[in-house]
Amino acid sequence: MEFIASLMKSMPGALAQGMIWGIMAVGVYITYRILDVADLTVDGSLATGGAICVLLTLNGVNIWIALLIAVLAGLIAGFVTGALHTFCGIPPILAGILTQLALYSVNLRIMGWGTGGGKANLPVSVDKYQLIVSSRYVRELSPQNPILTLLIFCIVIIAILYWFFGTEIGCALRATGSNQNMARAQGINTNVAKVMGLMISNGLVALAGALLSQYQGFSDINMGRGAIVIGLAAVIIGEVIFDRIFHNFALKLLSCVIGAVVYYFVIQFVLRLGLSTDDLKLLTALVVAVFLAAPYWKSRYFPGKPKNGREAAADA
Repeated sequence: MEFIASLMKSMPGALAQGMIWGIMAVGVYITYRILDVADLTVDGSLATGGAICVLLTLNGVNIWIALLIAVLAGLIAGFVTGALHTFCGIPPILAGILTQLALYSVNLRIMGWGTGGGKANLPVSVDKYQLIVSSRYVRELSPQNPILTLLIFCIVIIAILYWFFGTEIGCALRATGSNQNMARAQGINTNVAKVMGLMISNGLVALAGALLSQYQGFSDINMGRGAIVIGLAAVIIGEVIFDRIFHNFALKLLSCVIGAVVYYFVIQFVLRLGLSTDDLKLLTALVVAVFLAAPYWKSRYFPGKPKNGREAAADA
């Protein structure tokens, strides 16, 4: 009973964190699934979003303006990665690593602004500042509960992206990730599309970082370490669970958020079983590996019923 009570007590926090990381996972989905690009910038841009949001909040900037500037910083980070890839000819994975590496120093400078040196951690208190989300109220039935706010964020973001990717520019971006040669044949500037996709992705990641820093009450230089793995875990979990159900683009984006929530539920469950927090990265790697292997195991060891001639003709 004590285990069940402890697990249920941790679920609201897992849900809130899952939705924050779900926003980040949507950003990863744009590069990983739509652009077909492995972007490692996110480990740096997540911390950049958190650092800028906290720094500006501590200096008296309105929290919503701080959030917007954090998103703009993420857009710039994505632009840098895109420029390194498209205009300098650097492979996308290396371009992301270079930007991520540079952002480590940038983030230290941001958090040490005005002190003459870099800071690895920058706290912000909900008692002194009007934060959008805070873990303090996650178990309260009140308007300050971050779960409702984060749910609205997720719905709005998915709705905006669903609209955007239905526009001519959004379709061009999707076409670039699907088949670059065909996209170029249709007159699409694939380099611009790649840069735009990377900017949108890292803008969302920075937004998640800004929300996460508010939720946990501090920004940290290492808060983005391993973020790409968590983002991929959320994307893969969502796809494995809902691949046969969710065919609409908006629902596929929603599956990323749900995948992140499921991931954090699993993490909380395992932690309540007594797993050390030192093993969280190992657990994350195992979870991603299992869900990545699940489709392969299913196709190899549990093949579907062979179609007869009539069914095959109907599908054709």
